[in-house]
Amino acid sequence: MHINPKYEHLREWLERLPEDFEHLGEVIYDKRNQLRVIEAPDGTLVNAKRYCVTHAVNRVVYSLGIRKPKGLRAFIYPARLLERGISTPEPIAYIEQRRCGLLGLSYFISVQSPLRHMLYEFGDAREGTYEEMAEALGRFTAMMHDREVLHLDYSPGNILWDKDDEGYHFTVVDINRMRFGKVNMKDGCAALCRLWGPKRFIELIARSYAKVRGFDEDEAIMLTMQARTAFWTRYSKRHPVEFPMEL
Repeated sequence: MHINPKYEHLREWLERLPEDFEHLGEVIYDKRNQLRVIEAPDGTLVNAKRYCVTHAVNRVVYSLGIRKPKGLRAFIYPARLLERGISTPEPIAYIEQRRCGLLGLSYFISVQSPLRHMLYEFGDAREGTYEEMAEALGRFTAMMHDREVLHLDYSPGNILWDKDDEGYHFTVVDINRMRFGKVNMKDGCAALCRLWGPKRFIELIARSYAKVRGFDEDEAIMLTMQARTAFWTRYSKRHPVEFPMEL
């Protein structure tokens, strides 16, 4: 178990968490992995993610340390984002269960974000309702990329947001797949391909993004929409698309 020193006072509770997991808090996501929102003994609202046992090859790769497991990366990466001024929930702990040295279930625990919304809400947004959001999201994405952070699963469920008198606020989650280093225009625009929403919404995000980064706006839109068409064409062959798709 790895514990953020700030939360050392929760050690005993965290040690029991794998055993108690099924009986704690509220399930907010339950597919291959499971997410629960739980109140810790000190009153902290936490987000606990249980990673399932991976298939044989990855299990060996993770167990031998050839590559860091997803949960461990999720525990390590927040410090790198936060030191760059990029919002992401504060990590609390990472826990592994092993048998005969092989990785079994693992758990990543973080502070629950106070932001209340996900970008799924813009999947079928109408013109006149998304323009400010598109501008703000483009600026936020450009800021991340300028600070040499590329989220490789930049999808609606992994970008939380809220709005107040100061404007839009964003935080990124599920950050186990990241790339650190300079982000060029092609890779930066391609990162937008997983977003839901009307074609014009995505185009406005790309235009805002390009403005901040000093890229040619028309070229950025072209690259973004090419990547978007390719991604959703592949995706739709294997899965239903849950929003009105304009390509």
